[in-house]
Amino acid sequence: MRELVTVVFILIGLALSVVILMQEGKSAGLSGTISGTTETYWGKNKGRSMEGKLVKITGVLTFLFFVFAGVLSLYH
Repeated sequence: MRELVTVVFILIGLALSVVILMQEGKSAGLSGTISGTTETYWGKNKGRSMEGKLVKITGVLTFLFFVFAGVLSLYH
C-alpha cells in the first residue's frame, strides 16, 4: 500500500510541475492591464479560458499533493 501511495504522490508532483509551467506569467497580465487589453473576451471570461482551467487544476493538484504528503508521513 505504501508503494502505491508513493507512486501516486510522485505522479501528482510531476503533473503539478507540468501544469504550473504551462501557466502564463503574472507579468503578462500586468502589461495587459496597463494597455487596457483586459476588456477583451478572454479578459472577461478568464475562468472559462484555458488559463482559468489551469488555475483550477493547480489548486486541485496542490490539495491532493498535501493530502498524499500527509498520508505518506503517517507511514514513517
